[in-house]
Amino acid sequence: MKAGFLDKLMDRIDRLDPESLQTYFLRLAQEKGLLETIFQAIQEGLLVLDGEGRISYVNRAAGDLLGIVPDAVKGQHVSRHLRELDWQKVMRFDGGEWSRLVRQEIEVTYPRRRIVSLYVVPLVMVEKRASGAVVILRDVTPERESAASLVESERVNAVQLLAAGVAHEIGNPLNALTIHLQLMDREIRALPEDEKRSNLLEMAGIARSEVARLDTIITQFLRAIRPSRPQLAPTRLESTLQETLNLLKQDIENRGITVSLNLHEPLPTLPVDRDQIKQAFFNVMKNALEALTSGGRIDITVSANDMEVEVTFQDNGPGLEPDVMGRLFEPYFTTKTAGNGLGLMIVQRIMQDHGGRVEIASEPGKGTSVTLFLPRHARRLRLLEAPAASNVNPDKKGF
Repeated sequence: MKAGFLDKLMDRIDRLDPESLQTYFLRLAQEKGLLETIFQAIQEGLLVLDGEGRISYVNRAAGDLLGIVPDAVKGQHVSRHLRELDWQKVMRFDGGEWSRLVRQEIEVTYPRRRIVSLYVVPLVMVEKRASGAVVILRDVTPERESAASLVESERVNAVQLLAAGVAHEIGNPLNALTIHLQLMDREIRALPEDEKRSNLLEMAGIARSEVARLDTIITQFLRAIRPSRPQLAPTRLESTLQETLNLLKQDIENRGITVSLNLHEPLPTLPVDRDQIKQAFFNVMKNALEALTSGGRIDITVSANDMEVEVTFQDNGPGLEPDVMGRLFEPYFTTKTAGNGLGLMIVQRIMQDHGGRVEIASEPGKGTSVTLFLPRHARRLRLLEAPAASNVNPDKKGF
């Protein structure tokens, strides 16, 4: 609309004949329709506020960003939908204060989580008083997610370099331990047979077993932390779970923890990397055990549907605070005094490499649930051929 058009119309309205007045109002309607079309077409959200902060106009993009119906919110105060700003101060401040106060980013959780850049522009009307404002909203979620992804990639690269160095440094003394334990075993076997000899052989055997287990864990750790293509083979998850529980049997008994394994039959055979999946189970179980005290309980439930198999580890431990939940998969982040903050990151990497996912639910004082979802079939991209013209019971086990 040209500047001054409305002022001229108001000055002349009492001198216009009906035909001229109709022409002017038709032009006004056309100008309004053009502006309305432009406002509805742009990707940025627009909210027009009066001097009291009430909404007088909302375009389609703003409605989509905030999950509101444009016509239904007219007349409502903007603080009902954007609570992050003190709108009383916003509507009072002069133009010099606006740019300092009202440029910011906010997190919108409804209708879906998004990061929105918010900018408020005052409407200067008669007598140069701010009697309203325009709120401009822009979805910056993709940019923020891209930046976060880059930071995460750099962290993972740093972890990989550190892991490779630590594994190398640990590997050398492990080899030395293995050799000397073998020599000790030979010396012990040369002793006369008595109770002391039997005890020494048993202790040396336990030490060799633990060194071998530590070597296996390091090998699996490196496989998980450095992305490698899973060696998929038909696997029974229940047997892999049982093997994991056998590895942790001593720890479970020492801590006085009760573990139950609930299998919902029938369970399918899955195409997975057995060693990597066992490492994922081990990490989740180890976290749960370390969160529990004597008398605690872990319930493991395995079930299947047409698309995937779910393995849920539910404990009755202290649970996690909400501010911790968003950082569980970060490298080095841990709530334990002796933890390294890599366990769940490795689990997530293994699940992703298998086309699966991890979900964690927790409530302070009520425990934590970790669910691993594994696809029943390997997820590979394939081309579809054109169709031919003529063819178109629970089993509960205590441990």
